[in-house]
Amino acid sequence: MIAFLAAVFFLLITPGPGVLSAAGVGAAFGFTAGARYILGLFIGTNLVALAVMTGLATLIFANPAIRTILSLLSVSYLIYLAYKIATAGGTVAIKAASRAPGIGDGITLQAINPKAYVVNTALFSGFVIWPDMLGAEVLAKFVIVNAIWIPIHFLWLWLGISIRRLDLGERTQNRINYAMAAALLIVVALAMRSVFIAG
Repeated sequence: MIAFLAAVFFLLITPGPGVLSAAGVGAAFGFTAGARYILGLFIGTNLVALAVMTGLATLIFANPAIRTILSLLSVSYLIYLAYKIATAGGTVAIKAASRAPGIGDGITLQAINPKAYVVNTALFSGFVIWPDMLGAEVLAKFVIVNAIWIPIHFLWLWLGISIRRLDLGERTQNRINYAMAAALLIVVALAMRSVFIAG
């Protein structure tokens, strides 16, 4: 159980598309918009977990053509997000837009977020806790994962809002943008490598 808790914490706290975009929405649009976006991420990540648990994700990724198409869509969207981070200028933001990203945007991001699939597959197919009580184990894992997932995403939202409040100089903010974009691209590359190796 301790190994599972540690895995959940470290897999979720590391920068990925979900937490980085939560920070970006907070930096660009504030707490209310960020909380709505996190609700979408929450729904999306649990839908991905259900897809992993029911084997739907395995069926989809077992087809090389579908896997390639979804992977290309995912990479394209995440590179676009990284570009928006790097070119945000004096504002730390993931997505320059006339409206704040909402619940639907969060769900969409998780649906094409390779890290969501990799993390959920690792957590729900590994770390056997109660081998003779599969139902109880799955339920316990959902509760534990979400109990850690929620505060971590709100922590990243708070970090984004805090960066906005610091009113840093443009040069410093540009460096933060580049670092966030680079972190996102590294995470995307690692997640995609895992997807293709698993396939």
